[in-house]
Amino acid sequence: MSGTLLSPAAAPRPNMKGGTNQAFRMFFMGVVTAALVFVGYSVLGDLRSAGENGMAVSAFALLALALLIALGFEFVNGFHDTANAVATVIYTNSLPPLVAVVWSGMWNLAGVLVSSGAVAYSVVTLLPVELILQVGSGAGHAMIFALLLSAIIWNLATWAFGIPNSSSHALVGSILGVGFANQLMSPAGSALYGVDWSQVRKVFSALLFSPVCGFVLAAGMLILMRLVIRNAALYRAPEGDAPPPLWIRGLLVGTCTGVSFFHGSNDGQKGMGLIMLILIGAAPTAYALNRAMPDDMMPAFVQTAQQAAHVFEAHGSAAPSLPNAEEARAQVTDALRTKTVARPEIYSALGVLSDDIAQSVGSYHSLQAIPAAAVPNVRTDMYLVAEAVRNMGKVSGFTGDETAELSKFMGQLNAGTRFIPTWVKIAVALALGLGTMVGWKRIVVTVGEKIGKTHLTYAQGAAAELVAMGTIGLAERYGLPVSTTHILSSGVAGTMVAGGGGLQWTTLRAMAMAWVTTLPAAMLISGVLYFVFRHIF
Repeated sequence: MSGTLLSPAAAPRPNMKGGTNQAFRMFFMGVVTAALVFVGYSVLGDLRSAGENGMAVSAFALLALALLIALGFEFVNGFHDTANAVATVIYTNSLPPLVAVVWSGMWNLAGVLVSSGAVAYSVVTLLPVELILQVGSGAGHAMIFALLLSAIIWNLATWAFGIPNSSSHALVGSILGVGFANQLMSPAGSALYGVDWSQVRKVFSALLFSPVCGFVLAAGMLILMRLVIRNAALYRAPEGDAPPPLWIRGLLVGTCTGVSFFHGSNDGQKGMGLIMLILIGAAPTAYALNRAMPDDMMPAFVQTAQQAAHVFEAHGSAAPSLPNAEEARAQVTDALRTKTVARPEIYSALGVLSDDIAQSVGSYHSLQAIPAAAVPNVRTDMYLVAEAVRNMGKVSGFTGDETAELSKFMGQLNAGTRFIPTWVKIAVALALGLGTMVGWKRIVVTVGEKIGKTHLTYAQGAAAELVAMGTIGLAERYGLPVSTTHILSSGVAGTMVAGGGGLQWTTLRAMAMAWVTTLPAAMLISGVLYFVFRHIF
C-alpha cells in the first residue's frame, strides 16, 4: 500500500540555482530599496503628525540603525526558518525552488499583516521591567542592540553550517542574557532583578514542547493517512524531476502555504514588539501611546479607570499611607520585579496610578492630545497597572465583579500601549518575505536529504507540514511563540520513523546540539554585548 521508499540517491537533488539570474537580483534590490524608503517615510510622517519635529540628527541616526538591525533580524529569520516550509515542496518536485520561495515569501507577508500582535508582546514581557520603562535610556539602547545582534549572530552561525535552528529560541536566549547581565550589573541585594520567571516558564513550555509535538503528531498523522487514504501514489518518493499527480501537488502546495502563512503570523511578531520598543524609546510622543484610539472611546475608558481606582483603593485601605504618583510608580515597579503585587500598599499605589490615568485622559479627552511632556508618565502608569493586573491573576479577596472590572481595564490599557502601526507590520512582512527568497538552500538540503535515510515521500512531506501548520496556528491563537524549525524538522523525523525509513543520526545529533546550545550561546553573546554597550551608550 505504501509503495517502496527510495534512497536519496534514487532521486536527484532538485535544481537549486533559482534566484541567481540578474533579473531576480534587480527585482530583489528594487524591493529592498522601496521597503527602506517606505519605512523612512512612515517614521517621518508619524513624527510630523505627532508634532515631534525637533529630533536631533544623532538620535534619528540611532533610531535608523536600530530599525535596520531589527528588520535585519526578521530578514535572517526569513531565510533561516522559512526554508523549512519550502523543503517539502521542493524535494517532492511540487514547485520549482524559485517559485516555492517566492510563493512562501508572499504567504509569510500575508501572515504578518493579519497577525494579532499577542505574540509580539508575550516576548517583550520577558524583558526586565525597568528596561522596558526606560527604553529610551542608554541601558535601553544597549538592551535592544545586544539582544538583536546576538540573535542574528547565532542564526547566521547555524545557517552557515546548514543546521536548522530556532530563531525564537535564539531571541528568547538573547533576552534572558540581557536580563541576567542587567541583574549582575544591578545594585547589590536586588536578586533576580528584572527576570520575569513566570513569562520565561510560559514561553519555554511552548518552545520545549515544539519538537516533541512535531515528532509524535507527524508520525501519527502519517499512520492515520495510511489508514484513510489508500492510494499508493501518495506514499512514493519522486521519480527523477517529474512532478507528482495534480491532487498530491495541490495538497503539498496547500500545506506549504499554510506553514508559511502561520510562520509569518507567529514569527513575524517577535520583531514587531522589539521595533515598537525602539520607536517608543526614540520618539515617545509619536509611539508611546496609541494615537489611533478613537476619541469616542475615551469616556468609557475614563469611567473604567475610575472604577478600577475605587477597587484598588478599597483593597488598599490597610496601607499605612497614600503615596504620591512618583512614589506609587516606584512601589509598583519594585513589586513587579519581585512578583509581590498582592499587598495592600501596592493596591493603594495602583489606585493612585489608576486615578492619575483617569485624570490625564479625562483632561485631554484623547490619547493623541496628551502633551509630549506628560506622555512618558501616562504610558508608564498604564503599563505598570496592566502588568500588575496580569501578575495578580485570580487573587483571593476580589469579587467576581471586581476581577471582571480589572480585566476590562487591563484590556483597555493594553489597547492604549500595546499596538502595532500598520507600516510596522508591512515592514516586518517585507523583511521576512524577502529573507525567505535568499539563503534558503542550506537548510532546505538538510531537511530534504539529511534527516531521513530515505527520500522524502509525498505523504511524509504533507504529514509534517499539516502538523506544523496546525500547531503554529494554535500557538498564534493563544499568543505563544513556537519554533517552526523545531516542529517541522522533528515532524520530518517522525514521519521517517513511522515510514520505516530510518534516521541519519549524524544530522540529528548536530541539530540536537544546536538546539541545546542555542540558549546558553545566545545568552552569553547577548550578555557580553549588553555589558559592552552599557559602557558605550
